[in-house]
Amino acid sequence: MPVIIKDYSWREDDSHVYITLPLKGTKANKVDIFSTNFYLKASYPPYLCEFFLQKPVKDEESSTKIGDGVIFFKLEKEIPEIWESLQIDNLDDKSYLRQLRDEAIKFSQERAIRKKKEQEEKKRETDKLAVSEQMNIEQQERERIEKIKTSEKERAFEELEKFKLAQEEMEEQRRLLDEHTQKYSKKEPFTFNVQPKSTKIFDEQEKKQPLRETGTINVSFTKRVFPTAARESQLKEEEEWLEKQNEAKKRIELEDEDLTEEDKNPEYLREKANNFFKVGDFQSAIAVLSHAIRLNPKLPSLYSNRAACHLKVRNLFKCLEDSSRALELLTPPVNQNAESRLKAHVRRGTAFCELECYVEALQDYEAALKIAPENNKLLKDAENIRKIIQCSTE
Repeated sequence: MPVIIKDYSWREDDSHVYITLPLKGTKANKVDIFSTNFYLKASYPPYLCEFFLQKPVKDEESSTKIGDGVIFFKLEKEIPEIWESLQIDNLDDKSYLRQLRDEAIKFSQERAIRKKKEQEEKKRETDKLAVSEQMNIEQQERERIEKIKTSEKERAFEELEKFKLAQEEMEEQRRLLDEHTQKYSKKEPFTFNVQPKSTKIFDEQEKKQPLRETGTINVSFTKRVFPTAARESQLKEEEEWLEKQNEAKKRIELEDEDLTEEDKNPEYLREKANNFFKVGDFQSAIAVLSHAIRLNPKLPSLYSNRAACHLKVRNLFKCLEDSSRALELLTPPVNQNAESRLKAHVRRGTAFCELECYVEALQDYEAALKIAPENNKLLKDAENIRKIIQCSTE
């Protein structure tokens, strides 16, 4: 039999109802929450607590926070007014309560079906839009290829015309050369009577002057990696290039010869890790991302995605390290990397919350709010963290 929790506390204002429920030593990941617009249940064996609310609330706009040894519910009232009582009056009528539970389950199932239909409809619209966009891209590509073909044809015709003109000019020059040759071919050629020079002087020199002795000159050069002379080299740039080459060689040595080309591509490995993450295989996703980081340690998305995996398996300190490394690489802060910086701040802030380092967590959430100031979820989370900090300092 479950143990019914009765030592809870609650308060209200015109718009909200706040319920605080003790965890009694139970871990946060063991808590199961079920809620509708009029029914709320928290189950963490062997404890159970359920509320049959006095009036309906906006379930989808309400929130739950688990931590610091309590479960904190913030319920938004459907109609702003003071209830004066949290639950309905006839709590002793078990058959009526059973009926309300059944209605809550039915309501939850219908809501789930409705959401699924909405998601399917949204997916159909997205697929339709994607197909339309792909058709537009293909049409643009066809037009681009047709334009290139037309341009190439025009260029080929121009080159053919130039070739024909060049051939005509060559034929004209050949004709003129033939005429010139025929014109002067009938004249007698000039003859030159050249008396050979005497070699007596050279003979006398050969007798008087001794022959030059032969020898070998050895020349040695300073060994250099680059072909340019040392006086013309740029030493700093050359050393930087050689260091990069050594890093690339070390990275290649890490690669396994049995790996395929795809498994050596960090972008492919990131997508592979995303697929593992979607099916809940976080350890495999961490292993794939770690291998991708060894191949390309300068890609910030690899660290940010691995931080999300570490957060799922509660490797909180490793999540902090990867999130911080991702933020270091996401510099300078520009609009193109704003979304990536937002995710890294939220993941690091969440890890700080799990470690009960609420001041550091609030700093990360405030940094995220500077990037997305109109994000309602971030605003609510930051507000809850501030309340926790205020309560701990009082």
